[in-house]
Order: sequence, then C-alpha cells, then structure tokens
Amino acid sequence: IAEANLSEAALDITLKPGPPADAQAWAEKLGGRLLPTGSVRLAAHGRIEDLPGFADGAWWVQDAAAALVVRLAGDIAGRSVADLCAAPGGKTAQLAAAGARVTAVDASAGRLGRVRENLARLHLEADIVEADAATWSPGRDFDVVVLDAPCSATGTIRRHPDILRLKRMDDVVRMAGLQRTMLANAAGLVRPGGLLVYATCSLEPEEGERQIAAFLAARPDFTRQPADPVTIGADPAWFTSAGELRTLPFHLPGHAPGESQAQPGMDGFFAACLRRTSESTG
Repeated sequence: IAEANLSEAALDITLKPGPPADAQAWAEKLGGRLLPTGSVRLAAHGRIEDLPGFADGAWWVQDAAAALVVRLAGDIAGRSVADLCAAPGGKTAQLAAAGARVTAVDASAGRLGRVRENLARLHLEADIVEADAATWSPGRDFDVVVLDAPCSATGTIRRHPDILRLKRMDDVVRMAGLQRTMLANAAGLVRPGGLLVYATCSLEPEEGERQIAAFLAARPDFTRQPADPVTIGADPAWFTSAGELRTLPFHLPGHAPGESQAQPGMDGFFAACLRRTSESTG
C-alpha cells in the first residue's frame, strides 16, 4: 500500500452502458485501456473537458474501484434507488444510466449543484434532495439504498496526500460514529426484500468490516449478501472471505502493452451488500 501510494493515481472513466464493442471503441478513441471491470483507464492526463465524448455526455470520471460499488447491486433497471451522500454524482449517474429510478440525497446544496450539472451533461435524470442522510425521512422505502458514507478517506491518499498530515486516529473514531448513525437511518429506508449497499473509501476496519459486523449483530432483519466477483469483472482477491469488497491501492497493477504512461492501482474501497429479509422488530 505504501509503495502504491507513491505513484500518481490513475485516471479512470465510466462509460454509459452499451455493447462491449462500443466500450472497446471508446477506449481506443481516448487512447486508454478497457479494464476487466468495464472502466476505461486513460494513458495520459490532460484537460478532461477536451477529450472526445465529454461534451456529448458519453462518460464521466470515476475511479475503477468506486465504479464497482453500484455494480454490486446487480440489475437495478426499473427499481427505486436512494443514493445517499450522492455528490458529486458518479454513483447517481451509474444508477440512472442503468435504468433505475434514482433519488440523490446530499446535505450540501453546492455539491448538489455539481450533481445537477453532471446529470445534465450526461442526459440523465434523478430526483435531487437536499437533506442530511443521517436523519432523512421521506415517508417511503426503496428497493435499493446506496450509502457511500463520509469517511477518513485513507483509501485515496495518493489523490489526497494531505490526508497523511491532517487525519488523526480520533477522526476515524468520529467518522465511524457518523457512519453508524447514517447506516441505521439508511436501513430504515430499505423495503423488506430490498438491498442496502454500504461503502467507504477507507482502509480502516472500523469504517468497514467492523462497522458491518456490528450492524448485522444489531439488526437480525438484515443478512449479508456475498458478492460474485465474476459478474462485475473483478478479481476474487479484492473480496473478503465474507464476500465484501475490499480493494487496496496496489490492486489492478498491470499495464497493457505500449501503455507505460497509464498509472496502475485503484482507490482503496470497502463495500458490503445487505439484504433486508423482514420487517424490523426493534
């Protein structure tokens, strides 16, 4: 992990859904490489707005690891989905592009402005709600709830090296408490039989594996739904023995021939899928 964080972070994009041939064509047009996960990794960095397809809304910037979170939910076409802590909107775009009926929730009006701008460029639609995900109570439930919770962001250190100087252990404890509150509220938004996808870009078990273990111990109406790496083009090494996603900065290390400029690796992410099996008795 330490060695991987000495390298510049890769620039990955997510394409709108389409035939595999289209994805390969876009990778070639952009001078990048189509990853097994479906993301395209660009070989050279430059002004994003000048790249082919940006103005037309054919794709958006999103780390390959972050793009896996929504894919864990499976086929969501036609389903109602709440995307909590949605800004800047990468997962909202994924959900909408996959055919879901999306409600994007974030507490920041300014950041929601970016979500609206991104959706407009991508020609996608979602209901936008300014609200605190820890307390939001819309009076309805959803087929799927995605919570990419605020965290210490230790999985993104090579993008934000200031984390090494600014974050302290008590920040992890504080963020874990906030995540616990958000997770409890998010659980109440999931219909019986529905799915809760919890994620953080943290390497700390307090914000990942331990968070989910504590949640499941307190909520017998939820059960862990192990992910199938094959269905999302992922390496089984990126998953825990419990079937939870755990990407690390040194994962996805290789280059394609002739693409020595493309940076290796991916952000460190944790994600777990939780199926609500019944009404809560608590």
